[in-house]
Amino acid sequence: MSKLQQRLMRELQQNRNIKIVKMAEWCIPIRTVDVTYEPVRRSTMDVLMTMLLLSIQEADFSNAQELSELLLVDSLFIEDLVSLMIRVNLVKNEDDFYRLTEKGQKQLERGIFEEELEEETSMLYFSPCHQSFLTIDTRNDEYDELPELYRYIDKEAEQQEQFEESMVIAALQESDEEEEGSSQKVIAKIVQTAAQQINDSPCLEFVLYDKEQDIVFVRVWNTLLNQWDYHLEQQLTDEEQLTWREQYLS
Repeated sequence: MSKLQQRLMRELQQNRNIKIVKMAEWCIPIRTVDVTYEPVRRSTMDVLMTMLLLSIQEADFSNAQELSELLLVDSLFIEDLVSLMIRVNLVKNEDDFYRLTEKGQKQLERGIFEEELEEETSMLYFSPCHQSFLTIDTRNDEYDELPELYRYIDKEAEQQEQFEESMVIAALQESDEEEEGSSQKVIAKIVQTAAQQINDSPCLEFVLYDKEQDIVFVRVWNTLLNQWDYHLEQQLTDEEQLTWREQYLS
């Protein structure tokens, strides 16, 4: 019996009315998915950038010096900021004057500055049994030999290699919630997803009898998540609850 199993048994039996009537170990399949995506840094537009964009929107300016004299800001700051805005396509040169691009107009209206970042890659973990990506907490190395597969695997979902972009973006955002002050990194676009190998991840099942409430129920510990897994517990309850009393209490 593993140390993890012993710890979970102690936790479950802290209530003296709880009796463990069944223990089992099995694995769920986990599909590794490599994702390439384009992130952006999103932040509240600062006052100087806002004033620059408003000035360019309202009048004709052909160089940074003219903007510097209008806003009473050092020309070096203005040059750097205008160069940045041209690089990220908020401003363009047209007929020897600065003009807002469509992107610059939209960001000015929203008051949000978005800076495109370099492409990144990340690894996600898709569970056919949950039909969703899981945010893993740890990898369990206690098993020299993995237990048998879970008895309610969705074979169609197990073969899935294409995933909805919204699902992938949500999983990436959850696994990489990076914020710096007033800025936030968000996923702008999924470039590519590549389904890789399937690995088996162990779970521990405990069917329990509460003598005080006279109910039979199940708890499932997901070693990949390093926590109790409500989804698998509900699935087992739906499939087997009607048989537990007869099977374990008669």
